Amino acid sequence: MNVLVVGNGGREHAIAWKLAQSPKVERVYCAPGNGGTLEVAQNVPIPADDFAALAQFVKDEGIDLTVVGPEAPLLAGIVDFFTQRGLPIFGPTAMAAKIEGSKSFAKRLMQRYQIPTAAYESFIDYQSALAYVRQQGAPIVIKADGLAAGKGVIVARTLAEAEQALFQIMQAGEFGQAGSRVVVEEYMEGEELTLLSFVDGETVLPMITVQDHKAVFDGDKGPNTGGMGTYAPVPHVSDELVQRIVETIVRPAAQGMVQDGIPFRGILYTGLMLTVEGPKVVEFNARFGDPEAQVVLPLLETDLLDVLLAAVNGELASVELKWKQENAVCVIMASAGYPGDYRRGEAISGLDHPAAKRTVVFHAGTKRTEEGLVTNGGRVLGVTGLGKNLVEAREAAYKGVQAIHFAGAHYRTDIGEKALRRQS
Repeated sequence: MNVLVVGNGGREHAIAWKLAQSPKVERVYCAPGNGGTLEVAQNVPIPADDFAALAQFVKDEGIDLTVVGPEAPLLAGIVDFFTQRGLPIFGPTAMAAKIEGSKSFAKRLMQRYQIPTAAYESFIDYQSALAYVRQQGAPIVIKADGLAAGKGVIVARTLAEAEQALFQIMQAGEFGQAGSRVVVEEYMEGEELTLLSFVDGETVLPMITVQDHKAVFDGDKGPNTGGMGTYAPVPHVSDELVQRIVETIVRPAAQGMVQDGIPFRGILYTGLMLTVEGPKVVEFNARFGDPEAQVVLPLLETDLLDVLLAAVNGELASVELKWKQENAVCVIMASAGYPGDYRRGEAISGLDHPAAKRTVVFHAGTKRTEEGLVTNGGRVLGVTGLGKNLVEAREAAYKGVQAIHFAGAHYRTDIGEKALRRQS
């Protein structure tokens, strides 16, 4: 089979890398891909939002399945566009993807189906939002309603921070159209957890648990990013708790969407807070997390192609997921200044260093030039270490990181430490 992966980030590199391992896959293409996807796929210079050109390429090259990585083309209707033309594609429709594209849409869904989440109000008027925030006090969470590349959420510890966040989103337009509506949520205390699930209508297949590190600096300090590192599985989360999350959150969400006439087919990302009252939803996303995919996919034993095809064909209930009895830790190497302004075009070296034997390096913001590989984004590389336990996986990841160099490289040094502190 020939497969096309749409997107150009670390998540797409991980998906292409995993699909290339399937004995049933003859060729993997990436559109547009990056400097690393070239190692496992053929890059195609078509942007992720050019649906007509992508569909034509699929027809011309005899592509058997298209897999969509990022959220923007999903929300723009790539799945609807392909489906109308009889082209097999993995991912949710534009309406179903609104579970990520509009936080107020997701909140209303959760209210309708009694899915535990933080109390909230949504606003399109700045003065009304400001009055509500002043009435509620801090800490409080301010979210741009639409897509903001993982950066549209501000956890305001003080009233001044909350007011500044509202001004940035609603008045200064920091997140553009995504901030035309804001969702203001109660602050939830607890530990964050991510559970990704393959979903096919009402069928839910949960993956292993992941913990993301969103803040840019060690100790969860600094502004939120798209993710600075992950580890999987989360050792202190029991199978019983995962089952509880599936039964009280993920499955009711999937069933609710079927009931609402917008069945979800794809990967449902459930961001959770483990509160004293139990797990509550922080957010839903409509695709693989990035960098979550970079620790989950290396641990998946089941052929990814089989799972994706089963979901597309409505046969997910017949699939059993199998996982390696190992751990994975991913450390993101970012450009200096990320998530703010950063430079591009810095030379990257050390990727073939022998110290990185138990690591896999997924490219996000890279490109190949005549001079060699250079940086081309905020998050540049995801260095994933594997091991029989968390300590080994973490050591492998950081050995890999230390072997790689580019000017201004920034990374967190505490990925996975929370879990290790719990174990000690």
